Amino acid sequence: MINQPRNSEQLDEELVSRVQHGDKAAFDLLVIKYQHKIIQLVNRYVKDPSEAQDVAQEAFIKAYRALGAFRGEATFYTWLYRIAINTAKNYLILRTRRHSNYQLDIQEVEAIGNEPQLQGMDTPEQLILNEEIMTTLNKAIEDLPEEMQLAFKLREFEGLSYEEIALAMDCPIGTIRSRLFRAREAIDKQLSPLLE
Repeated sequence: MINQPRNSEQLDEELVSRVQHGDKAAFDLLVIKYQHKIIQLVNRYVKDPSEAQDVAQEAFIKAYRALGAFRGEATFYTWLYRIAINTAKNYLILRTRRHSNYQLDIQEVEAIGNEPQLQGMDTPEQLILNEEIMTTLNKAIEDLPEEMQLAFKLREFEGLSYEEIALAMDCPIGTIRSRLFRAREAIDKQLSPLLE
């Protein structure tokens, strides 16, 4: 009987089995096989190439740690693909949290100071109101359901297009539009009493 050449999925299954039995070198082969695909995938979400490589590396580390629980219900690549997408999403959420302090930089402060209509706006009452607006805005965003909050942050803080957000969140553009509309509506509802 002639041995049939193994296809890519069969080779992956064999390598996964070897890793699960303690062969670390077999995982290196899986990394070599899929690293370019995973980096390209992560690049769709993380625009900085060096950061995308870091996120891809983190996805491989997570995959390696979780490989003991891999049961082959999906192909290895499909399983790895989902880990990479989730790692990229988590990275975007964490980066958004780090950048969402709403602090003005020095140039923005100077530019505001040069606007005649805004001079004299820093009365104690105005400063308290501004702080209250920021606190309310932060709370309104944090109160959003997780999927709505993520869509809002990706759009407003990261500047992603509707198409990019739909890809990142793995859902139709119509769903993204709906989530953003409801998110803005909920935030406006909390802010409007302070802005009247």
